[in-house]
Amino acid sequence: MNSGPMIRAEDLRKRYGDRVALDGVSFTVNAGEIVGLLGPNGAGKTTTLSILSGVIAPDSGRASIAKHDLATEPRVARRSLGLVPQSLALYPTLTALENLMFWGRIQGMASSDALSRARGLLEEVGLSDRADDEVNEFSGGMMRRLNIACGMMHFPAAIMLDEPTVGVDPQSRGRIFAVVEKAAQAGGAILYSTHYMEEAERLCNRIVLIDHGKIVAQGTDRELIALAGTEPRIEIVTKKALPPGWSNGIIGVSELPWEVVDGFAAALSLHTLEQVPDVIRRAGEVGDEVVEFHVHRPNLQDAFLKLTGHALRDAPST
Repeated sequence: MNSGPMIRAEDLRKRYGDRVALDGVSFTVNAGEIVGLLGPNGAGKTTTLSILSGVIAPDSGRASIAKHDLATEPRVARRSLGLVPQSLALYPTLTALENLMFWGRIQGMASSDALSRARGLLEEVGLSDRADDEVNEFSGGMMRRLNIACGMMHFPAAIMLDEPTVGVDPQSRGRIFAVVEKAAQAGGAILYSTHYMEEAERLCNRIVLIDHGKIVAQGTDRELIALAGTEPRIEIVTKKALPPGWSNGIIGVSELPWEVVDGFAAALSLHTLEQVPDVIRRAGEVGDEVVEFHVHRPNLQDAFLKLTGHALRDAPST
């Protein structure tokens, strides 16, 4: 089994006229690892994948797949890569099996090997019962699953997926997650581009946050949350108003600005979730009764907001 970085980006830079698409992007993806490339639309994710797949060349910097430089060994580098583009790379008038066979043969697989691999992948993506149906009869989620299978036909050492769950149903989303996880467990290096925070938290061993063509931060989700300095918070609704300073004496908590819409509400940041009982007890004493409360654990959305100054889905395109 291969080890070490199977996908490597080193100081990648790319401009389109006056617009800077990438500004010094560097990261690696190791064998057996799922790395999320996370950022808003227009952040540079697709440009990064286009460079790493050899579709376009960077203005400067280096990219390699399975330790083969894309500039000096493009053919062998591309053979080591399975690319799953956001735009479906399927022939609608061919059957599911015929699509897989086509891509397998394009990659130089023998017919018998391609057929065996295709049937195995159809089973894996939940389409074995639709193997002989034309793709134009498929739902969007089924097409997405087949699209992934096409990119995996030739047993690539590295797999790159660009927004693979856009517009899919929950069943297809779950199946896609299972296929990606199985590929990583088999030793594949997976680069998973998305703007869905929950997908990155669910799937990825590490996450690369990109915004305006720059790497904002990279690490595990816990590391990114810690780097951003985000903390848990509690929102409380009480029977009577809580005056300023009502939480004084509870070490490690701080009152947050909060707009009262209905009833009396307050919000606190917490050092740890172990402080929740003390906060609720105090709120009940001062506010007569706690009507309801909500505890929010910090997540990647909070980290992205703290690190960039805007929410992921509200980020302006560039």
